Amino acid sequence: MSLRESLVHSRRKFLSYLAGSPLLLGQQISDVITDASEALNVFDFEAAARRVLPAAHFGYMATGVEDDLTLKANREGFSRIYLRPRRLIDITRADMKTEIFGTTWDSPIGLAPVGNAKAFHPEGEIPTTRAAKVKKSLQILSTATNSSFEDVSQVLGRPPWYQLYVTSRFDFTERLVKRVEAAGCQIIAITVDTQAGRRTETFERSRRLDKRECVTCHGSTREDFYRRKPMFQGLDVTGLATQNPGLTWDHLQRIKKMTSMKVVLKGIETAEDTKLCIESGIDGVIVSNHGGRAGESGRGTIECLPEVVEAAGSKIPVMIDGGFRRGTDIFKALALGATGVCIGRPYIWALSAFGQAGVERVIDMLRLELELVMKQCGARSISEITRASVGFRDQRL
Repeated sequence: MSLRESLVHSRRKFLSYLAGSPLLLGQQISDVITDASEALNVFDFEAAARRVLPAAHFGYMATGVEDDLTLKANREGFSRIYLRPRRLIDITRADMKTEIFGTTWDSPIGLAPVGNAKAFHPEGEIPTTRAAKVKKSLQILSTATNSSFEDVSQVLGRPPWYQLYVTSRFDFTERLVKRVEAAGCQIIAITVDTQAGRRTETFERSRRLDKRECVTCHGSTREDFYRRKPMFQGLDVTGLATQNPGLTWDHLQRIKKMTSMKVVLKGIETAEDTKLCIESGIDGVIVSNHGGRAGESGRGTIECLPEVVEAAGSKIPVMIDGGFRRGTDIFKALALGATGVCIGRPYIWALSAFGQAGVERVIDMLRLELELVMKQCGARSISEITRASVGFRDQRL
């Protein structure tokens, strides 16, 4: 083939590609969904959220740290795991019910704690809470919530789990623990992955695009920011920091002794720390890297999961978050031994664009996808999802 013929052939291939491209089928990037029911998958909500949110607010939610490598690794890790479908099994129905600490949920899909929810919806966490109630889903409430634990409990009809930062002042932390316990909380999830601080470069770049005056919303100091949080009202926040670089296992022992609540550690990524959790009497762990927002490890949570599960044995439940966008992602985590999976950004995208209806739609779609893959792999219940249900493209897992 001559050079001219080769160029003509290449041009025809390119034009053929364009002819079948979504960009020429009325699915342009600007063609954003305008109703939650239009979504085909959870990714559709990201563009919808970007359309309605200020640049700084979207950037705060979307950012990882430094080069966002860990943020990307959370997604890329799933591609290294493949499914092993099974045939000729009666898959008329697939039961997704999941028990965690004695409570049975309609599915293993929970809603991870996300702070500052009023940056995404005027009602803060409340639309998410309503959706969690309708769908009988686990909700974990952030320390940095814009709605009080008591108000969320009333709307939910039961106490949520409470995510706890062990602050720079232990007496302050103790008051938070006592408050949520008095309000009926049964499980606290202590975040342990933000001690070192972080550099959220994507967020900082987004802030430069946002020319609004934010003092009226956030205040001009860290103390102003904390004073606006309902869980901090009435407490002296002078000099307070939610990141505590001096946090040790001894602090966790002190928390265990002051409460009868179950204590879960959120941010565990290694077998070594999992073993220390068991030795310290911790009741469960959440494999998490803060959605790629804590540190630049470069390793996705799904890649961390196997060693954590192996170290935990059957002694404590292991949950996970980070990068979950599909029912297949959730299935893979369950096959590797996770008890439950929490999502964050997908429901925040949906909350931002469509409120409660959006959050419900996200939960419904992920449940539908999980049910589909369970049937494809011959798993009629969560207990039938095993390590034999998946394989690995390399030896990293």
